[in-house]
Amino acid sequence: MIPWELIDSALVPGNPGELRLYRRDGEFSIRVAGVELMNSRVHGSEEALAEIACARIAHRTRPHILIGGLGMGYTMAAALKRLGPESRVDVAELVPQVVEWNRGPLAELTGHALQDKRVRVFETDVGKILLEEHQIYDAILLDVDNGPTGLTRKGNDWLYSSEGIDTAFAALLPGGVLAVWSAGADRAFSRRLRQSGFEVDEVNVRARGNRKGRRHTIWLAMRDS
Repeated sequence: MIPWELIDSALVPGNPGELRLYRRDGEFSIRVAGVELMNSRVHGSEEALAEIACARIAHRTRPHILIGGLGMGYTMAAALKRLGPESRVDVAELVPQVVEWNRGPLAELTGHALQDKRVRVFETDVGKILLEEHQIYDAILLDVDNGPTGLTRKGNDWLYSSEGIDTAFAALLPGGVLAVWSAGADRAFSRRLRQSGFEVDEVNVRARGNRKGRRHTIWLAMRDS
């Protein structure tokens, strides 16, 4: 078997572990503290995050969405395919090297989607953007951890707290949707979403985008119009 090659590493603010990019032949893997966050062969649920959320706002002529966590770019690329030419896609990525990876070794995975003129990249915490904006986004897509806990850094716990959910609610336009990716279900998180005023659906999707692979969870939380 071809061994993994370490391509680059990056420090994550608030996390003592390194974010590491590996390559094996044409396959890529991003890991932190030995835990694989994403793999270029398994990205069906990341694309589904964008597809399902964008379907909820398909009737809007100039949708403006926020994606928290660039990763390998699959969620962003899927959103761009389903949104029209007048749409705007803001991407918040805390780690600058991840942005550079998407402009470099990972760029071909998404057909250089980061170069799309509809995209704006903010090298900052997505929570900071949520705190600064009010009723501006049609959809907010969060994929910064493996679930509603701060895996990549402890500070992300706030995003999934009642306060963080309330802040996301306030940043959405009426009828907007908050979509959150997770490796598994979490009843307490679903309850907090409802307590903040969202109408919540839980969707199970396959990791590989077909009938193979483990199931992942996507929460679709709708703000009342």
